[in-house]
Amino acid sequence: MAKILVAEDEKDIRELIAFTLRYAGFDVEVAVNGIEALEKIGQEKPDLIILDVRMPRMTGYEVCRRLKEDPQTRDIPVVFLSAKGQDMEVQEGYASGAEEYIIKPFVPDDLVAQVQRILEQAGHGG
Repeated sequence: MAKILVAEDEKDIRELIAFTLRYAGFDVEVAVNGIEALEKIGQEKPDLIILDVRMPRMTGYEVCRRLKEDPQTRDIPVVFLSAKGQDMEVQEGYASGAEEYIIKPFVPDDLVAQVQRILEQAGHGG
């Protein structure tokens, strides 16, 4: 069972994502900001990370850049989830090392399908 860390500061969205992914059979950890996400990633070693772009204390972009600079975490796929769909935002997400950029509001089944596809590409299976 793949382990996924979800970092999202909005409680309702965080719970929806966690519920959706747990229902699909994933092991889910949650964080409420970028600093907590980095701490949990160090402890939990997730197979995939879903980051909100705009979080308190540290943005998703900054978290992603730090992960990609660290040999221990650089190979963990990162998916951004954001209400901001402008080209500049999306480009910055990919530039910081993300595998995928999903615009809110998202369709739960689509999120699960994208997560499964990314995990398969990364060699983790579903």
